[in-house]
Formats: sequence, structure tokens, C-alpha cells
Amino acid sequence: MLITQLKSKDDIFSLAKGKVVIVNCEGCGEVYFPEIEAAEVQKEIIVNRTVLSVIATDYVCSTLNLEMQMQKHLETLDAADTILVFACGVGVQTIAERFSAIPVFAACDTIPLPGFQGVTPLEYDCAQCGECYLNETGGICPVTACSKSLLNGQCGGAKNGKCEVDKEMDCGWERIYRQLELLKLPAELHRPVKVRNY
Repeated sequence: MLITQLKSKDDIFSLAKGKVVIVNCEGCGEVYFPEIEAAEVQKEIIVNRTVLSVIATDYVCSTLNLEMQMQKHLETLDAADTILVFACGVGVQTIAERFSAIPVFAACDTIPLPGFQGVTPLEYDCAQCGECYLNETGGICPVTACSKSLLNGQCGGAKNGKCEVDKEMDCGWERIYRQLELLKLPAELHRPVKVRNY
């Protein structure tokens, strides 16, 4: 089991910039999702921001399912300045890769609970480590995309974009840097490393 816990209202509002699309994942029975609290925050966002659409779907962690579910929303998503995702870290990463030219932000943090973790085959991993870094790293998790789980940038050992620990693996921090360049957010790399609230 795992818990998705809303970020603070101030944090969520600071992420909702420009024309916003909100995505709610309603899929996994193994994830506790704060539906009532999320709905209340989203009502305030709708009143105070330009929200193009609120999309409720299931299993955004599955790339195939996400592609099918988002087909009818592509025009709206392509018009968005920001996609605000209410899901676990895996769902945020899946959406961030699919819509890589649009800033995708996590409105929730993911916290582990003992018990069943689900059986969906996932392309992404979430370490369920509490306060999520995805909003600072272009939707790519430095904890799971880097073999060393480095939080302060590349180790310097990568060669030709591949990790020195696993030659088959792309360097997570090179991916993060390229993604932030694509989003025109390279300043994110110059922030001090935040101390995570586990």
C-alpha cells in the first residue's frame, strides 16, 4: 500500500500557472488518494486560475492505458501551460514523459505503507520517499532514475549519456538536464538541494 498526500495548498497554487489542466488518477486500489481534500483544492484552483479541463481517469501509470484515455483530451492538453497531476509519483512520471513539452507537476507526495503494492507492470519507479522531487526535476525522479539516487546533480562518471554503474541505463541527471532545457526551466538546476520531509 501507499498513500498519496496533498502538498500544501500554497505549493499547489504556486504550481498552477497559466492555462492549467488537472489530471486525477482514480485507478489503483492499493493507493490511498485524498479525494475529498483534492476536490476542495481543485474547486479553489478553478475559481482562481484558468483551468481548461479536469480529467479523471484510472491507471495513468500504465503508458498504454494513459495513451488511450488521453486521446479525447489531446487538443486541450496541447493548449495547456501546465499539467497538474493528483496521483502517485509513478503516474506523474508517466504523464511527464508523454507530455514532455509541457511542465507537469505533482500535487501530491507519495508515502509508503506496509502491504500489497499492486501487480501492474510499470515502466517507472517511485521510491515513495515522502516529499517529492519531481517538480524540481522536470518530472524525472532523481532517486529512481539515478543508480546512486543523487539529489544534487550528476556524479561525473557518466559516459556518452550512460550511467557508470549500469552501462545499459541512461544517466538520470543527463535526462533531467535535457528535460529542463526542453521546458526552458534550467534555473531549477541552480536551486539548493532541499531537505526532504520523509
